[in-house]
Amino acid sequence: MTAVTAQAGNLRRAQAQRAARADRHEYPRAERWRRRGPLLPALIFTIVVTQIPFLVTIWYSLHSRNLLRPDSDIFVGLSNYLDIARDSVFRQTALNSVIITLGCVLVAMVLGIVLAILLDRPFRGRGVARTLLITPFLIMPVASSVLWSMAMLNPTYGLFNWTLGLVGIDPVDWTSTYPIVAILMALVWQWTPFMMLLVLAGLQAQPKDVLEAAAMDGAGWWRTFGSITLPQLRRYVELGVLLGIIYVVNTFDQIYLMTAGGPGTASANLPFYIYQRAFLGFDVGQAAAMGVVVVIATIIVASAALRLIFRSFDVKERA
Repeated sequence: MTAVTAQAGNLRRAQAQRAARADRHEYPRAERWRRRGPLLPALIFTIVVTQIPFLVTIWYSLHSRNLLRPDSDIFVGLSNYLDIARDSVFRQTALNSVIITLGCVLVAMVLGIVLAILLDRPFRGRGVARTLLITPFLIMPVASSVLWSMAMLNPTYGLFNWTLGLVGIDPVDWTSTYPIVAILMALVWQWTPFMMLLVLAGLQAQPKDVLEAAAMDGAGWWRTFGSITLPQLRRYVELGVLLGIIYVVNTFDQIYLMTAGGPGTASANLPFYIYQRAFLGFDVGQAAAMGVVVVIATIIVASAALRLIFRSFDVKERA
């Protein structure tokens, strides 16, 4: 079996090399550069606005620089990174980032799958229902944070506490007692429509003849969903989880406006803690080092997730 797999891999590599040689033979170098030329301004712009600031951040991370003491700019090497490794608050905020990111993405994906399945069936007013369910994703994070902290979770006149009062439960100060839960509520409400749209696109892309054949064979809804629909949705679910992790890990608005990272640092995540170190503690060097660590960790996670997604594409193509 290993020999057959290796032979198949060699065959694919040989085909790719032949295709590359054919492309070089068909399109001379001037023609290839003429095709790539329109992309160069976008590439240069991306390098200028992303890579140059990142290199400057690395340079700052190797220095001890405090904004209150301009003469304190000295080269300290990896000292800032060693301080991060000993910083218990950094470890706590890193754990909060993992909890908030995974909690939001997983709950939003489950709710998105349920809503997508419901919206995939024809019913009267389906277009209006889709529009209403998509609306939370279109609201600015600042507006949604104010909405949840003031109108929904306020301990005095919030809608949640009013609903709990109907069944005899005392009001709860959500943002103080359960700050991470309060943040997750706002994030899940905002990201569920995004997951729903991705899953709905996957549901509408699955071949209808396969579903009809399963129905003719007597397969029930659960059997059809587990054996046909869910494998079909795998790539869409993986893409939604990847994009959700990349964006949610950078959450700042909800934490800043709903809990301010408190009580203490109980609900602070890494972006908020970096903001505190840079603009409240004025320690630019250590904040830059934290930013470099977060970027590297995000790249590692994103690369691993992309590898899984591309592997699922290759498996489907071979099948």
